Amino acid sequence: MTYIGESSQLFGANETYIAELYSKWAIDPNSVDPGWADFFETLEPGDVDLQDDHKGPSWTKRKTAVMGQATSGQGASLSDYLSDPDLKQDALHQLLAAIKGGGVAASGSDQIRQATLDSIRALMLIRAYRMRGHMAANLDPLGLEKRGDHPELDPASYDFEERDYDRPIFINYYLGLESATLREIIKICRQTYCGNIGVEFLHIQDAEEKSWIQEKIESSRNRKDFTDLGRRTILERMTHADMFETYLDTKYRGTKRFGLDGAESLVPMMEQIFKRGAQLGMEEAVL
Repeated sequence: MTYIGESSQLFGANETYIAELYSKWAIDPNSVDPGWADFFETLEPGDVDLQDDHKGPSWTKRKTAVMGQATSGQGASLSDYLSDPDLKQDALHQLLAAIKGGGVAASGSDQIRQATLDSIRALMLIRAYRMRGHMAANLDPLGLEKRGDHPELDPASYDFEERDYDRPIFINYYLGLESATLREIIKICRQTYCGNIGVEFLHIQDAEEKSWIQEKIESSRNRKDFTDLGRRTILERMTHADMFETYLDTKYRGTKRFGLDGAESLVPMMEQIFKRGAQLGMEEAVL
């Protein structure tokens, strides 16, 4: 018989996470990682009280959800820590320490603990890129400034080593993938958040707006593939805007006015908004 006591470090702070995985496994054994499925198979009815403890009385609201799913009621899931800048990562670091230091008398417990550690650390790294990636973005086209990575973007900050880079990690469809190696996660995060466009959005209070921005930039990896004609048109419109500003400066020298410095791309952007808006039935725009 496999016994998991209440003192086990697989419980406590992360009990809700495991209880949710168990709930999913009970409905469909193929819906969870094979390592977790094998572990749940070893449990006997008398060993499994975590689900009832997790649910609580029948009249209470559901407390949390598996990583990546929305929550309701009380409590905060790992996904809350990954998306909400007001929830500090100290709690996750404490959780990692608890799992690392715990001993569990169960078959395959080392593999389960390692898989849990990998998942949590990978999701912490993804969250760090969402919060700090813009600080490492390539915003200097001339390469005059030396870029330095933020320490929170270093996998070593989460105890990852070189040998961990090619091991599959379950990330529950974060970044659009169920599982990915650490090398793949870093590549996607750097393409999305550390390219030529920096994105800082986790400070937004409206959860729907924040989720919309995140979905848009991560689904395309923050890149837009324009046609050659599209690129030429954008350059042409930006050049026209700059030339028109130069003309006004020459024609009305000394006159107080507002310039386009740093916002030249606003002109082709507004033109595209009006064109697309007209196609969708827009009849009027207020500036």
